[in-house]
Amino acid sequence: MREIEKREGNEIEEKAQKLLEEKDADMRIRSYTSFLNRGVIILLIGWSVFQLYFNTIGMMDAISLRAYHAMFLVLFSFLLYPGYATEERKRRFLPIYDGLLIFLTVVVFGYLVFNYQRVAMSGGFLNQTDLIMAGIGIFLVLEAGRRTSRNLAFLAVIFLLFNWFGKFVPGILGHSGFTIRRVLSHMFWGSQGIFGVGIGVSATYIFTFVLFGSFLKHSGFSQFINDIALTLVGRSPGGPAKVAVLASALLGMMNGSAIANVATTGTITIPLMKRTGYKSEFAAAVEAVASTGGQFAPPIMGAVGFVMAEFLGINYTQVMIAAFLPAFLYYLGIIVSVHLEAKKLGLKGLTKENIPVALEVIKKRGHLITPLVILIGMMIMGYTPLFSAVTAIFSTLIASWFRRETKMDLKTIMLATVEGARGAISVGVSCVLIGLIIGTVSLTSLGLNFGHLVLEVVGEGQLFLGGFMVMIMSIILGMGVPGVAAYVIVAAVAVPVLINVGATPMAAHMFCLIYACLSNITPPVAMSSYVAAGIAKSNQTKTSLIAMKLGITGFILPFFFLNNPLLLMGSVENISFFITMRTLITASIGVICLAAGAEGMLIRECSMITRILLIIVGLLAIDPKLQTDILGIIVLIVITIIQMRRKGHALAI
Repeated sequence: MREIEKREGNEIEEKAQKLLEEKDADMRIRSYTSFLNRGVIILLIGWSVFQLYFNTIGMMDAISLRAYHAMFLVLFSFLLYPGYATEERKRRFLPIYDGLLIFLTVVVFGYLVFNYQRVAMSGGFLNQTDLIMAGIGIFLVLEAGRRTSRNLAFLAVIFLLFNWFGKFVPGILGHSGFTIRRVLSHMFWGSQGIFGVGIGVSATYIFTFVLFGSFLKHSGFSQFINDIALTLVGRSPGGPAKVAVLASALLGMMNGSAIANVATTGTITIPLMKRTGYKSEFAAAVEAVASTGGQFAPPIMGAVGFVMAEFLGINYTQVMIAAFLPAFLYYLGIIVSVHLEAKKLGLKGLTKENIPVALEVIKKRGHLITPLVILIGMMIMGYTPLFSAVTAIFSTLIASWFRRETKMDLKTIMLATVEGARGAISVGVSCVLIGLIIGTVSLTSLGLNFGHLVLEVVGEGQLFLGGFMVMIMSIILGMGVPGVAAYVIVAAVAVPVLINVGATPMAAHMFCLIYACLSNITPPVAMSSYVAAGIAKSNQTKTSLIAMKLGITGFILPFFFLNNPLLLMGSVENISFFITMRTLITASIGVICLAAGAEGMLIRECSMITRILLIIVGLLAIDPKLQTDILGIIVLIVITIIQMRRKGHALAI
């Protein structure tokens, strides 16, 4: 029996690997042998040391650091990612054309580092060689993007071409056109193109936190999270689904990739949910929606929060606090949904024999939570996220040495470093590509013109209509794009629109972030749902639709905090503790009602009228206004009394 289960587990993992190779470029990596493999490992470790050194005690100007970082990103894209799908994954030697591209990468970005000061001092005057290097550099970035993030590279090409062909676009979105010299200068030699805010964040926050997540993983933290989740909710109805929600939330916020998180945790949680009694589509949807939310779940938020803090010009702690309530309500809705679905199906939790003992789990691996506590504590005390993250990396090493079972030896440290650096490549290249998009937006005034167009359509003060248009745009632009990249693209174009129609800056940024992330479960390009469906052998469209139902809070809540930022804790000044707690409690009640209405189950199974009333109650309670809260709770009390007096059907509590 164990051999059969082991064989099935291996088949599931192989299927997940194949799906990832189809959906996620991170998994289409060459596997070298012999000296080439050792050379790649040395380069990746050297890059990690370089990044940590110059992000802490080393001194280097911002453009040079970004240029070196971009050089490593593009170089590793050609070194590790095959240029064609037909190329064999395992090769003994590097293809000649990729060797040439690597050589050009070193030459072009090295040329920029040594000549940037001259160009800056000359007021931006470029000679013929400068222009040629800029053209080659943009080509190299696009080719690296094609290999690591194809959808985003295609989008970057469209934006880049708009610089020349936008003069043929009629109306307010068009422009008079720009010369090749102007575009190359702006995109490669300026500070708003390739070497703008996107690559700046990748060279600092993203790389460091991806490395931190890798160290946590190899210290055994992932197993600790899974075991703790089992002890907390494993024995309750639908226990395996709740374990998947909690584990995916905690792990997803660290790796910042919903797709990769589905493929790693999903190979364990999805079969377990199916064996418990959940249908294939539901099991896959739970994993997809839980992994997606990790990208906006504090304290790490998949490193997206640091980008937001840069845009807003505020301390990251403020972003972290503001994101708490949306993330909490999002996951509360999922937990309630899986619980009600379990009661509706009559499912039980795991048996006592399959649940680890809490004290033993804490005794064996509880010390591994120390780095996370140190990270959060240092950021709250006012230390920079970079300093806090680097400290947390070293504290992970020290914490792992507390017990023999978790001790990270030299080989494990090297493996964590290599995996972390490798994991930062595709996201980093996406950030470089973002530079071309943001550079186009700034050069052509596309963002400003788009804002004027929206204002003409919806009118000033039409917050909900403007938000609806931005929601659609955010989901479309976020499809098939890593969370960080999706947010930056949407923020560059859509945030000014929301601010112009009356939203606060924090609400506008959080609105764009959440919808950009939710594109992972929104058809037709619901990549997280599709990978989960492949593991569960379920229908992809049904899985995506169920995932949207489970994540209904995420689709509704942003409109409420767009209108009333009170739901973003700390973003409104002079708010009393009582009002904050009332908002938290009533919003939680509202989310529970939304989940109950969507599932058709409260205390007992609900009629259609009751389901509609529960959804209305949910909307009333989520709204922070006192009047709507009181009205919603009164209606809920009436529904509850009627449900308690009804006969038949099993209780949901």
